[in-house]
Amino acid sequence: MTHLHFFENLGWREGQAKSLEEVHRSVPIPETLSFTRKMLAFAGPGFLIAVGYMDPGNWATDLAAGSKFGYTLLFVVLISNLFAILLQHLALKLGIATGRDLAQMCRENFPRPVSFALWLLAEGMIIACDLAEVIGSAIGLNLLFGIPLIFGIVITAADVLVLLALQSRGFRYLEAVIITLIGTIMTCFGIEIALAQPAIAQLVVGFIPTGALFSNTDMLYIAIGILGATVMPHNLYLHSAIVQTRQYSEDERGKREAIFFSTIDSTVALSLAFFVNAAILVVSSAVFFSGGLTEIAEIQEAHRLLAPLLGTTLASVAFALALLASGQNSTITGTLAGQIIMEGFLRIRLAPWARRMVTRLLAIIPAIVVVVLYGEHELSKLLVLSQVILSLQLPFAVFPLVYFTSSRSRMGVFANSVYLSFVAYTIALVIAFFNGWLLYLIFWGT
Repeated sequence: MTHLHFFENLGWREGQAKSLEEVHRSVPIPETLSFTRKMLAFAGPGFLIAVGYMDPGNWATDLAAGSKFGYTLLFVVLISNLFAILLQHLALKLGIATGRDLAQMCRENFPRPVSFALWLLAEGMIIACDLAEVIGSAIGLNLLFGIPLIFGIVITAADVLVLLALQSRGFRYLEAVIITLIGTIMTCFGIEIALAQPAIAQLVVGFIPTGALFSNTDMLYIAIGILGATVMPHNLYLHSAIVQTRQYSEDERGKREAIFFSTIDSTVALSLAFFVNAAILVVSSAVFFSGGLTEIAEIQEAHRLLAPLLGTTLASVAFALALLASGQNSTITGTLAGQIIMEGFLRIRLAPWARRMVTRLLAIIPAIVVVVLYGEHELSKLLVLSQVILSLQLPFAVFPLVYFTSSRSRMGVFANSVYLSFVAYTIALVIAFFNGWLLYLIFWGT
């Protein structure tokens, strides 16, 4: 009985039936609202998703891409973002049409061994994602306030209190904080772009694909990192759940309307995320690559060089502030995704603070080990590696998502059209191909 009471105190129980039960259908949307007000009422989940597309992991990969290859990999950022817009549309459609999130669908439709394997992979995603958030937040604290990285890494464990405070006030408060932090990040990078004054002609050429991607292992490695940092696998689980926070009509008309407005929300938010990702790469290219500094992959080094190269300390301050906002933003959504994955796959519920501490400790430990054994300069390499790991995990979330949303028996009239299914499966295969090609070059390439 003692052990049972302990787990009950943690909030551990079986039979969880709804995604994020504490906020499920908690945002009412009256049918009498005008088009504009209804669109604003549905706005929010897309911005929580967009956070994952501008987290600290993106910074490491985009900085490395810009400093080493100039504007060349901008097309990878663009394509990755287009992939993300489509896949997030499928994720929100799954949640609205079925009333189930992706984790619940996997458990309910796949054999238990397959479902368990997918859960293990999904937990790996959360740890890799959390690792990026830990490192990014710690670096941001170090750059702004001089806090040693090891202490910064430990301090990040306390952000669970912030998340719990926001959740207790309601989901709209959580969304408002997220949107405010996104606005901070965009303002900071708007300043960076203005100061960097990139070469527009070269920038435009960067959106044209290059065949060198298939022969250059370093370029492919970073490109896969960009893909993993942009199309975040845990976001597919997250989006399918948080769209269910809206209280819309459960009939066909109501669900179609919910899908329509949620897609607008998601597309607008991800377009803003594209601006941030492209801006990081553009600033890196304009400042470092054009100056002959082609090995700037460390966030700290980029921060140190921005002020002297651009002639103002404002550049470095804006850079560090945006990084800290990015890390704090991502930590909130990462926690929600972890909760959804655990509850959906295992049908158990762990109290948010306990869930947060478990995943945070699993991220803190490797970060501290790297700092102690190899030094602070190795953290950026760990960031890029975390994004490559996320990309390698991506097919295991994408293929089930496309499979479910293409199934008429599960989705009914909301099932993907033949054309949409073809495009979605093609994207899934492209992602799987690039991952396989990267592994081949790493282990067997010359």
